[in-house]
Amino acid sequence: MAAAAEGNAPSIWNGLIRHPWRLLALLCLTQIACWTVMPALVNVGPPYDVVEGFMWGREWVLLTYKHPQLPCWLLEISHLLTGSFRWPQYMLSQLLVSTTFVLVYLLARDIMGSTRALAAVLLMPSIYFFGWPTPQFNHDYAQMPFWAGISWLLWRAARDGRPGLWLALGVVSGMGLYAKFSTALLLVFGGIWLLYDSRARSRLATPWPWLGLAVFLGIAAPLAVELFRLDFLPLTYAAHRNEWVLAHRARLYYIGVQLAGLSAVPVVLALSGLLRRRASPAQPQPAPERRAIIYLAWMGLGPALLIMIASLLTGTGESWGATMYNLVGALVIALLGHRLGAKELRRLTVLALLCVVAVSSAYAVTRWTGCNVRGRLQPMCWPAQSISRTAETIWHEAVPGPLGIVGGEDGVARLAGLEAADQPSIFTALDRRLAPWITDQRLRDQGMLLVWPKGWPLTPRQLAWTEGLPVKTVSFDWSLRAPPLEINFAVIPPGRSSFPADPPGPPDPE
Repeated sequence: MAAAAEGNAPSIWNGLIRHPWRLLALLCLTQIACWTVMPALVNVGPPYDVVEGFMWGREWVLLTYKHPQLPCWLLEISHLLTGSFRWPQYMLSQLLVSTTFVLVYLLARDIMGSTRALAAVLLMPSIYFFGWPTPQFNHDYAQMPFWAGISWLLWRAARDGRPGLWLALGVVSGMGLYAKFSTALLLVFGGIWLLYDSRARSRLATPWPWLGLAVFLGIAAPLAVELFRLDFLPLTYAAHRNEWVLAHRARLYYIGVQLAGLSAVPVVLALSGLLRRRASPAQPQPAPERRAIIYLAWMGLGPALLIMIASLLTGTGESWGATMYNLVGALVIALLGHRLGAKELRRLTVLALLCVVAVSSAYAVTRWTGCNVRGRLQPMCWPAQSISRTAETIWHEAVPGPLGIVGGEDGVARLAGLEAADQPSIFTALDRRLAPWITDQRLRDQGMLLVWPKGWPLTPRQLAWTEGLPVKTVSFDWSLRAPPLEINFAVIPPGRSSFPADPPGPPDPE
């Protein structure tokens, strides 16, 4: 039996090698399983951006003061389909990461064949941005497959010139803006390449690229209208964020984070044998054409390098990097693929699967010990379900109607409304300009539950809303060692006729 098992192992591997998509499917399934189960097991509350996304998703608005809302719609859909706030967001994030793997594979296959394309994807789990941060589903991860899809469709459309490819490129490019406005950066780089490359430029003599552009503009137009209607608040938010980064981060902080996030790639290359200078004994394959390597470098590293330079001057890009390294593996294999043999591919496969399993396990151990052993209060430690249930109980003890609005300190107020059965709206920063779904009429009809941590230094705006209200303080256990959290609740019942005005001057998202 042992001999039979040993004999089967090579045949199984050979079968996988003959059909690289099977190994790709194995990698994607492992990524989805590990990075869904591990966070769901240890995270009591969702990560910060996820809670915000859930609360905004139920409003079904096109744009908030931060970003377009496609990621928030996806979160809301995941909740409507499953009824849970505990695990769907983790699976959603990994489905999009795995979709990115597939799209990168398709682009790399067009350029250098299926085996090297598989090797390119097998390098991706060693990049930090495809592992540890992925449980915090946000706009960066929502736009990740759009970046990979745009890169693939642009290459195919420029190569083949088929009308359907240009139309698909227009659709994917337009929808990418609904994930995050920074998708426009990749579109700029794609447009420059289209003008630079002579073969691609020749396609502009046909009507199809222009029809694709028209489709893109039609999809993007509602966002432009909404951006104007909101007085360009997302741009104001970005400017405020950049100012904060300049004030609180070292000038080389962003570049250091990006280099650290990529630091495991050369280690994996060395362990796999791809850094050896001798060619692989396997049958040599033709190298990718020079224009393809230029394309991968331009689309895969150009935006990232530009943001690194901008970060030195403006603070731009603190959290932009996650999306910008989809093509690093493809570029590396395009340059080193002549050294790729069966042995190197087998090592890459083992290392990729090991990265997924080991890093996700380390994430689970670190998060659990951080909350329960070290007593470090992270967003994932907050008992979201208990806070929501307590908020509803306090509200219904004072008001017979449903809980329609929560506000106060945004972080804990969002948790109070997250799992409440009444599905309340969040009154972001108690500023109607930042939460246009909140009106004085809604406040008169529905009232509001104010929530903030005990001892939290309230801003003048928050004090104006809480003044004169009876406050109830409730303790919540969150750690095996640390003392309980104490959270204040105050009810503004329906029927109140006057409310504090928004602060003077432009709205401050921070």
